[in-house]
Amino acid sequence: MNFPEPGDYIDIHNHGAEPAPGVFTVDTLMAHEERVPENIKGLTFSFGIHPWYLDEKNHGELIDRVIKNAGNPDIAAIGEAGFDRLKGPSPELQTKTFEEQVLIAEEKKKPLVIHCVRAWDDLLREYKRLRPKMPWLVHGFRGKPDLAQQLVSKGIYLSFWFDFVMRPESVPLLKSVPKERIFLETDGAEIDIKGIYNKVSIDLGLTVEGLKTIIYKNFNVFFAPKSRQSGTYEVRMQNNRITK
Repeated sequence: MNFPEPGDYIDIHNHGAEPAPGVFTVDTLMAHEERVPENIKGLTFSFGIHPWYLDEKNHGELIDRVIKNAGNPDIAAIGEAGFDRLKGPSPELQTKTFEEQVLIAEEKKKPLVIHCVRAWDDLLREYKRLRPKMPWLVHGFRGKPDLAQQLVSKGIYLSFWFDFVMRPESVPLLKSVPKERIFLETDGAEIDIKGIYNKVSIDLGLTVEGLKTIIYKNFNVFFAPKSRQSGTYEVRMQNNRITK
């Protein structure tokens, strides 16, 4: 996988990103799409099944695509996987598919990127039950500080929803999260990641360069090779199906 350079602005979650000077982006590839990872300077990729595009008919095909692509060195993370109580299939299918992607991430020793909407009890239950070794990142977070503390207490990283983080009311949340657990993102929106850094650095009493240094360190810990030395699962692929 590609890594950012010191001093880069890091956009941890985007869709359809193009290389840009001074910006390093994790571009999200979704299993229902035809896009495939490439070795492009300034980019790395995640790959997974978003719950919005999952149903009983395509579940097997999408899991097969994740299994097929998960070992690609240009894919740095699995996801975005997760739960959505406003859009998507049944909670049972979402849970099954989330667990399968956790197992793939553990087997490939890659971190997991998570989409979660109004399903925090489900996410925390799965974390407790599955006990992953690979780190998890919740993207698009805009919850209360108490919820943020529950998540970071498990070692989970948070990337803040681009629109919310630009509002004044985001400041209490930003200040409540340990700096070693934060990331910033654009999520494919027409917004400049540099503007997000400018606003958040002011909120946190930092220089932009100081904030870039913090997030650069977070990136290297989140994707650190040393975190990939051991996993909790023995995962076998039998006829392209997952077994434990």
